Amino acid sequence: MRDNQNFSSLVIPVCIWCLLTFSSLAFAEVVDRVVAEVNDEVITLSEIEEEGRELFRKIALEVPAQDRLSAIEQVREDILRSMIDKKLIKQEALKQGIVVTSEEIDDMVEQMLLANSISKEQLLTELEKSGADEAMYRSNIEIQIYQNKLLNRDVRSKIVITEEAILDYYDTSYTKHIPEGGYYLLQIGIGWGETEGEDPDPTIIEQRKKSARQRAERVHKLALSGNDFKELARKFSDLPSAAEGGDIGVFDEDEMASYMRTAVTSLNPGEVSAVIETPVGFQFFKLLSSKEGGIVMQAPYSEVKEEIREKLYNQELRKEFEEWIKEIRDEAYIRTSL
Repeated sequence: MRDNQNFSSLVIPVCIWCLLTFSSLAFAEVVDRVVAEVNDEVITLSEIEEEGRELFRKIALEVPAQDRLSAIEQVREDILRSMIDKKLIKQEALKQGIVVTSEEIDDMVEQMLLANSISKEQLLTELEKSGADEAMYRSNIEIQIYQNKLLNRDVRSKIVITEEAILDYYDTSYTKHIPEGGYYLLQIGIGWGETEGEDPDPTIIEQRKKSARQRAERVHKLALSGNDFKELARKFSDLPSAAEGGDIGVFDEDEMASYMRTAVTSLNPGEVSAVIETPVGFQFFKLLSSKEGGIVMQAPYSEVKEEIREKLYNQELRKEFEEWIKEIRDEAYIRTSL
């Protein structure tokens, strides 16, 4: 399952985009001709137009008239390159005696339906809206499976993610040196929804404040009970820092607002402050490093080790794939006349 997820993003991105994106709008017909020879197979202009139909229609809708021709030419080139790679992958697979059965395609489709929490009927509806059909979708799935099998045989064995590489990535991305005098903080804030220029009834303001405080206290209890502070921030915080897991970086004491200074300067690293009221809501903080400074771990190594391994594996896989497909291109007979 992991291999399917890793490999499916490496090839035919334009084709999948064409299948799943954009609504229909009429587009001009083109005169058919051969635009590429790939060993003993050909690709025609009509195949490119069919593959990219919805992208071309989107260009007709959204791209200024003076830029449409160049945009269409670029998309055609991208689609042609993708279609050449598809043919090369299938040719290489067949040369190595690799086959893909209907049952394997059915299994992959089922996995994708489960991963996206949709039914087959919903998938077919979306394909129909985009001007595609099930046969085209299954054809793309077939190529993905051929690719997965080839990469399992030819590429995966070359990829080794060492403990040293994982540690290097951890040291670079998950630790931070805090200078002496700095307070490294995470933050969660719950606003009460007051709008600038608004002058609501005082009773309404008090109701909003009460509701916001109750929400803040519920999240605060979760933080005190050991729940991941960053995940709580992403899920519950109303502040811009929520996207970064509440990470607001390092502050000197004299840089803090008075309410913030009162909340955090008495904390020890790892502790969570009390809930405090601010001019626009309620906040609390987690102190990662205090004024003594030092190295701060943003997450324990044991918790992120496998996540880092997966990330490094995917990066290396993409690199190896590009080298692998380039070798196949270099050895193939390819002539284009788009």
